[in-house]
Amino acid sequence: MDYISTTKKQRKEMLQSIGVNSVEDLFKDIPEKLKIKKLNLNNPLSEAELKKTVSDLSKKNANALEYSYFLGAGIYNHFLPSVVPHLALRSEFYTAYTPYQPEVSQGNLQVIYEWQTFISELTGQDLANASVYDGATATADAMIMTKIITKRNKVLVAKSLNPEYKKVLKNYAQANEIEIKEIEYKNGLLSLDELKKELDEKTASVILQNPNFFGCIESLEEIINLIHEKGTLSIVAVSEPVSLGLLKPAGEFDADFVTGEGQSFGIPMSFGGPGVGFYATKQKHVRFVPGRLSGKTTDSDGKEGFILTLQAREQHIRREKAISNICTNQGLMAVIATIHLSLLGKNGLKEMAELNLQKAHYAAEKIKELDGFEIFFGALFFNEFVIKTPGAEKVKEKLLEKKIISGFSLEKEFPELKDCILFCVTEMNSKESIDTLVEVLKEVK
Repeated sequence: MDYISTTKKQRKEMLQSIGVNSVEDLFKDIPEKLKIKKLNLNNPLSEAELKKTVSDLSKKNANALEYSYFLGAGIYNHFLPSVVPHLALRSEFYTAYTPYQPEVSQGNLQVIYEWQTFISELTGQDLANASVYDGATATADAMIMTKIITKRNKVLVAKSLNPEYKKVLKNYAQANEIEIKEIEYKNGLLSLDELKKELDEKTASVILQNPNFFGCIESLEEIINLIHEKGTLSIVAVSEPVSLGLLKPAGEFDADFVTGEGQSFGIPMSFGGPGVGFYATKQKHVRFVPGRLSGKTTDSDGKEGFILTLQAREQHIRREKAISNICTNQGLMAVIATIHLSLLGKNGLKEMAELNLQKAHYAAEKIKELDGFEIFFGALFFNEFVIKTPGAEKVKEKLLEKKIISGFSLEKEFPELKDCILFCVTEMNSKESIDTLVEVLKEVK
């Protein structure tokens, strides 16, 4: 979109029409102590100068195109086929806002319907919605739904859940009078002993992640059976959905809600977002699904068509009765993910998952052989694993000097895991890059 400036006369007319004398009057409700008096800006730049400046600044970033990349922790480096943006960035998709009027949004609604279908099949659930903002907000919405369904206000959250998800859960819980208690982990997995101790008839739901934040694969069947014994609902979050190409979905273990992040499906990392959340559940909970559902129907002529249905959110029904205050969804992101999943197909997703599994285990075995390094948890893992080594931060600095972006320092969020690094290996990591990582680690120790 071209930039169209306004003249002083036009700005004066606009201010007069809304009844204020100056731009500053628009911000009079903000306390003076919070305002910045004057920005210390450099002189204006020409367009050519600005492009060069921004380009020079971008070169200060270490990125996955120029560096070997072993960082995951919720955002994953996967191959993005060129056909995905070619199709998704057609003007029909990227200029379209969330479809409110189905009769003029048939293409968008069909893609969203297919997205819902893909997510239902991947998670093993009866239905999915038309996407929410991200994995964290999807999980938080599911938490609120469990309070409404069970009329209980206690929620148990696995400590091994993504820390960002936990922070969002706590914010939502505070506003909804939900009591949250974290359940410890043992050897990287949810502690069943502590779960049994804390689980009672006042518990609305238990929230866990699989594979969890440490990359470990939880024993879902045992956990969910234990949860259901108390009439409690289960929420399983999936941060790395590529794992569903190999792992049995939580829905097949009778999970009540499966939520998560779909960024792995064709969406660039983009320094942390945007992504696309997904929310899937059983048919009996359809009235407790936030946001939108795209449904398939026929018109008066018997032709197939798509329409929004069961829109239990604040723009469609009275706010006090709305299931959610989601005012939009990640429509374009859902389109991108749907195109990518369509290209992969069942066999392609399985092959992608196998590459992640094999390469991650190859890297872990090679690192484990080095003096001063150990695989910290003994549990099964998918494409992420925890390495412990003395002086972990210095090791990371040395790797960066060799143009290798290493994993996530767990001590930041888990103080008890000092000197532990969460490594991630995907199909984007060649055998050569893994071998180079191992050689550099050998040198720095």
